[in-house]
Amino acid sequence: MARIELVVNGESSHVDVDPERGLLYVLREELGLTGSKYGCGEGQCGACTVLIDGTATRSCITSVETAAGKKITTIEGLEENGVLHRLQEAFLHTGALQCGYCTPGMIVSGAALLKENPDPTRQEIVAYMDGNVCRCGAYPRIISAIRHAAEEG
Repeated sequence: MARIELVVNGESSHVDVDPERGLLYVLREELGLTGSKYGCGEGQCGACTVLIDGTATRSCITSVETAAGKKITTIEGLEENGVLHRLQEAFLHTGALQCGYCTPGMIVSGAALLKENPDPTRQEIVAYMDGNVCRCGAYPRIISAIRHAAEEG
């Protein structure tokens, strides 16, 4: 066990955990941030995606020790001052969700894309989002939501 400081959604927290523990589990179980989802546990589906220093990162395969001292943003932290991130709004506007399980990971990954490339083409969106799995098959609406957010940006 070690006392580790995490900066999550702009707030510093200290957790007493095994440094090798997965970040996803610490976010959900220790900090109560349940937006990031457990999917495959192997970093292949994207349901657990968070931003670490602005980079989309699979939290299920990232140790809490690796994330210590870095800026972590979860789906809960994308909104600012009670205002949803433009991509969260776009997902609502375009109906880019069905069961909603993949939605947090999709939005966080899409937000990283838009920060990196404010006006991506459809092909760039598809390539960037490859690896984020939507079991319901809402991909066309997800792509539309990202394009909509880019246009609103």
